[in-house]
Amino acid sequence: MAEVDIGMGKSGRRAYGLDELVLLPGRRTRDADTIDLSWQIDAYRLDLPFLASAMDSVVSPTTAIAIGQLGGLAVLDLEGLWTRHENTEDLLIELSRLDGADALKKMRELYTAPIQPELITKRIAEIHAGGVLAAGAVSPKHVVNMAPLLLRAELDLLLIRGTVISAEHVTDGDSLNLKEFVRELETPVIVGGCAGYQSALHLMRTGAAGVLVGVDSGSSAAASDVIGVGSRMATAIADVRAARMRHLDETGVYVHVIADGGIRTGGQVAKAMACGADGVMLGSALAGASEAPGRGWHWGTTAVHPTLPQGNRIQVDQIGPLEQLLTGPATDADGRLNIFGALRQSMATLGYPNPKELQKAEVLVRTISS
Repeated sequence: MAEVDIGMGKSGRRAYGLDELVLLPGRRTRDADTIDLSWQIDAYRLDLPFLASAMDSVVSPTTAIAIGQLGGLAVLDLEGLWTRHENTEDLLIELSRLDGADALKKMRELYTAPIQPELITKRIAEIHAGGVLAAGAVSPKHVVNMAPLLLRAELDLLLIRGTVISAEHVTDGDSLNLKEFVRELETPVIVGGCAGYQSALHLMRTGAAGVLVGVDSGSSAAASDVIGVGSRMATAIADVRAARMRHLDETGVYVHVIADGGIRTGGQVAKAMACGADGVMLGSALAGASEAPGRGWHWGTTAVHPTLPQGNRIQVDQIGPLEQLLTGPATDADGRLNIFGALRQSMATLGYPNPKELQKAEVLVRTISS
């Protein structure tokens, strides 16, 4: 890809977001009822190709069960409020009534409480009791110490997740070698986020089942403003797709690419898949559900960092129940309802029978008017 001169001795690539693309119809169309949206990742088959983001405003044990029953897989933040407080539901109700500095002060207080190992086991058991898979997210800083507990709790899928993650993470003088750790772990692992070819290739070589793509891409993220780090989703997915192709050629192992951040509509899901994603992670899109634990507010743990927050707590409209957000019916044309009905219709219009084939779709770059 041609680079753009920034100044003498410095150049950069032009990168694209999903909203700068449109999908070009081909010679064939299909009936929508012939489209298969299912997604097989490791040993698990999902009816819908998405994960619910590990954010306390989106995923609780109750919503994890509901999302699993609707065909997706919800990821619980195992370092969040649900593993720090027994009465999390009451605390979230209290938090929803606060705004501004009062809310931030309360959030920091709640997130400084210690993680309780017995609550991790309890929350995973609660999700399993609903008859669905249990997935949880842990930061690189804590994953080694928590791994034995997660195995005993029979966690089905583990996400090792940070704003940016590398194949070797140094903490307090020690190194977490993800390649060694992932290969020794019996639980399937997804790692991320990443946004480039080389970083994705190194993560794939750890033996992970999937990689999360996206840095500072979500609606509540602010890492680009705070520390200057970010990505443009369409370009990031395409770069990571190229890394997957090389890894597949070298090893014969297919690693799933999951677009993570800022995806709110069925059209954006379709464009992410056309760029090379196998599935998507939804956060703010699900924070607008009437069942969402954030009760009209959305945030990630980066918003409550004690010295350098890299995210915001934002207000979101509660527009309908989870089922309506995911599978309809939609009542207007803003794309936030019936996300996967829209994906199904997009694939039918383009003529692709499943998400894997959708990766072959032709894309065009359009100019976004100011």
